[in-house]
Amino acid sequence: METFAELELENFETEQDGHVGIVRLNKPPANAHDADMVLEFQKMVETIRFDETVRAAVLSSTSDKFFSSGYDIQALQDESPEHIGYASQTSKESILKMRSTDTIFIAAVDGHCMGGGLEFALATDIRYCGDDDGYNLGVPEVKLGLIPGEAGTQLLPRYVGRSKALKMMLNDERLTPSEAADAGIIDELVEPGTCEEEAIEFAKQVASLPNKAVGHIKVAINEGMEMSLYDALAHERELQNQLFDTEGAKEGISAFLEKRDPDFIKAELGDDAVTSDDD
Repeated sequence: METFAELELENFETEQDGHVGIVRLNKPPANAHDADMVLEFQKMVETIRFDETVRAAVLSSTSDKFFSSGYDIQALQDESPEHIGYASQTSKESILKMRSTDTIFIAAVDGHCMGGGLEFALATDIRYCGDDDGYNLGVPEVKLGLIPGEAGTQLLPRYVGRSKALKMMLNDERLTPSEAADAGIIDELVEPGTCEEEAIEFAKQVASLPNKAVGHIKVAINEGMEMSLYDALAHERELQNQLFDTEGAKEGISAFLEKRDPDFIKAELGDDAVTSDDD
């Protein structure tokens, strides 16, 4: 199977820095997406899922004005409802794959992030954003006679609550980065222009942790929150039990007892371990 380092996409720019995969939306002028971009997004997620050398991923943009303006409005007019419906469904399936893949995805939002662009960002596990009131985040689809159809009606309420999400969608409410942070959409506000750098730095920290434990934490949270507490605790127990015989757990316990710093990357990847240019 194609590795992340071998991945060549038309609508995304990819780069691997050590064990961090960097994916930048690259469809000028506004990173508006269409079916082709959605299919490439799906391929990117699946490639990262199978590439054990990518231990964390950052979703960013090559534009200094847009993360993404959402779905291409011209495509909505030109393509058949069936075509658009399949594109929307593929987005949903890709988002579910991202949320169930045991790699941490981090969004670096440093430009306008609207509609489907915000839905892509909401699909990630952690969102960094430049603190710049010159751009907005929102879901304006109601003004097109549509709904946020790339998982927005389901993801946004999970972050901001039912009533706030409904109000945002009905009023075409657009938030500044600081307002989005207050609402619970953005996790880390950083200096404008440093968003990707900060997100990559955090991704490197994540990549240095025991990969299986990190992945199981993510899956336990994402899947467990959709279960009853009883079932979620049983799920957590099963995931925990799976970790005891992993190389990460062996290395972590040995390092603690030997009073040394653990090297989880070497323990888990051995000869496949690589370092970034600045390590």
